Amino acid sequence: MAHTRAWRDFRRMQDITVAAAVLIYTGAVLHAFQALPGGPGLVAQRALVWPGVFLILSLALPLWIAALRRSLSRYVWMSFQAGFGQTVGSVVIAVGLLVGAALFIYWQVAGAQTGGRYPAGVFSGYGAGIGILAAQAVLVRRLEREPQARAVIEEPER
Repeated sequence: MAHTRAWRDFRRMQDITVAAAVLIYTGAVLHAFQALPGGPGLVAQRALVWPGVFLILSLALPLWIAALRRSLSRYVWMSFQAGFGQTVGSVVIAVGLLVGAALFIYWQVAGAQTGGRYPAGVFSGYGAGIGILAAQAVLVRRLEREPQARAVIEEPER
């Protein structure tokens, strides 16, 4: 059976959000290697290794722990029902949030260049956010197999 246009748009938006977050993060990491003090080893540890750990944990835990999976699945389903990813406004808001997070990372890196705090936390937080976004994209596919969801997201046979 074919899915409704609303569901296809929602699923596509979940995937695009993950891809955009990864691209933004890649740009921020490349900038960090050029701008942050401490050498490539320290930058790699703070911008790649630790954020990678947080990404993996925030992706895996909601998929492995049933209570977290149910909660995040419920959130994903409510997001669909609220129209996320199906209207221009929701797409603009999602992109705005990602750009806002990217600007925050760049601001933190600029602060570290002038002797401020090293922005390790902001990289780890963004990594965790990407993990949650990826978990949501996975759960969208799982929802497609749920009978209650299928009744709503599949077009009726003609």
